[in-house]
Amino acid sequence: MKTKLKSFSLLTGSILLMAVGIYFFKFSNNFTFGGITGLAVLVAKTGFMSAGDFTFIMNMVLLLIGFLILGKDFGIMTAYCSILLSVALSTLERLFPMTKPMTDQPMELIFAIALPAIASAALFNMGASSGGTDILAMIVKKYTSFNIGNALLLSDIVITLLGFFVFDIKTGLYSVLGLAVRSLMIDNVIESMNLSKYFNVVCSDPEPICDFIVHELNRSATTCLAKGAFSGDDRYIIFTALNRSQAVKLRNFIKQQEPGAFILISNTSEIIGKGFHYV
Repeated sequence: MKTKLKSFSLLTGSILLMAVGIYFFKFSNNFTFGGITGLAVLVAKTGFMSAGDFTFIMNMVLLLIGFLILGKDFGIMTAYCSILLSVALSTLERLFPMTKPMTDQPMELIFAIALPAIASAALFNMGASSGGTDILAMIVKKYTSFNIGNALLLSDIVITLLGFFVFDIKTGLYSVLGLAVRSLMIDNVIESMNLSKYFNVVCSDPEPICDFIVHELNRSATTCLAKGAFSGDDRYIIFTALNRSQAVKLRNFIKQQEPGAFILISNTSEIIGKGFHYV
């Protein structure tokens, strides 16, 4: 129950962060990068309906299609996130109506990119998404071998480029920059969230180090017997993976306990197993 509550809170917080970034910085500046919300900016310019209402309607339609076609394969977390994002955008639109950006500074583009990107990274890391065109991707992936990733990227590019014609060159250039930076930032945020430290420790006495890992850091380790190529002496190699704070503690302990130990520390963001991530 505690784990489920934590996941629910993270999902909700991520979506609300995304909604703030989209509504206050993306919609108000007419930035057109990014799927359904980018298309919503173009539709809002026609006066047919507001960006928030268009996003709500499109997400609900795609959600319904997803349930009808994908059935049990459709992710409950994605459904929850899609509904919450749609409701949040429509609510913000009514509580805080905006006819122009909050400032006239280019820094608003940074917030329009960063807030949704951080939220998207957190969702992807949990196996969820905010819905929208991701639902179409799930449907196409189920029934074809078509490279939906390239198709979605192409649609994003087309929607973004339309900003040059619907708005102006300045807005279009900002939107192109936003599209280019967004995907890179999402990848980097995901990697940073999952970043762990992988240790190879070559030492003569593994017991104190393993004891520290198990009893002080609540982790495990693997040891194996080795032989030094130069000295010919027996040595032990300790393999373990830790988070960043644990890695600092272990490194400091080894420096005090066995200063002659050889330590190789590598960054990794893909550790699958107990205590880290599951497939």
